[in-house]
Amino acid sequence: MAHHTPSAAHPKTPTKKAYEHELHGLQVELVKLQKHFIAQGERILVLLEGRDSGGKDGTIKRIIQHLSPRETRVVALGKPSERDRTSWYFQRYVPHLPSAEEMVLFNRSWYNRAGVERVMGFCTDAEYEEFMETVPAFEQMLIRSGISLFKYYLDISKDEQKKRLAARRTDPLKLWKMSPIDAVAQKHWDDYSAARNEMFARTHSALTPWTVVRANDKKHARLNVIKDLLERLDYADKDHALICPNPDIVFTYAEAYLDNGMIAP
Repeated sequence: MAHHTPSAAHPKTPTKKAYEHELHGLQVELVKLQKHFIAQGERILVLLEGRDSGGKDGTIKRIIQHLSPRETRVVALGKPSERDRTSWYFQRYVPHLPSAEEMVLFNRSWYNRAGVERVMGFCTDAEYEEFMETVPAFEQMLIRSGISLFKYYLDISKDEQKKRLAARRTDPLKLWKMSPIDAVAQKHWDDYSAARNEMFARTHSALTPWTVVRANDKKHARLNVIKDLLERLDYADKDHALICPNPDIVFTYAEAYLDNGMIAP
């Protein structure tokens, strides 16, 4: 099959009706997937990373909306405690890993150390280096233990982030999303870009690749994360026509995409 080179142009936003129709079909597929991994005793782990206001919450909400809450968990850890600060870095994440028959979605993950902790100075250079050097081996251990690991990075432009953060400040239903970190996200834009690029360079591999999602359009981002996940997992009675991800929206990271406009500068 010919290799597709993604285009930097953004596809047109689907209408509300078309979006809801497609989302419903994909959520039916997710229920089929869940039935399969429960029957097979599989363990699925999905990491969602990205800038502040990148759309992680909304994407996770659509994935889990119709799944059994007993076998689906969302993990969004708060600020590390003093005990966490003095423990092995991965220790606080390990208890949340999936057991048989479970799908676990991390809304931000251990990659906090490569992003917000690095940019905001919440970790030392030595702690950062130790993380970057050991995370590939840690993830390799997870995969060797039988966990299916997926790493998504939701990427948005600086202008789009500015709009979304402004909307958060004025929407009473979104006030809970505002944090001191959000307040300086725009100021540290370039620092976050540099941290993201280094994270990709040092933690992307054939075994544990990063999948980039162009998330300026929330509807496209949500649909294509679900399609990509469904396409990469085996389950019975799969509707192949429905789960073709758009390679202009979701694609495996490559360094060239930092230069050609596919990944926001």
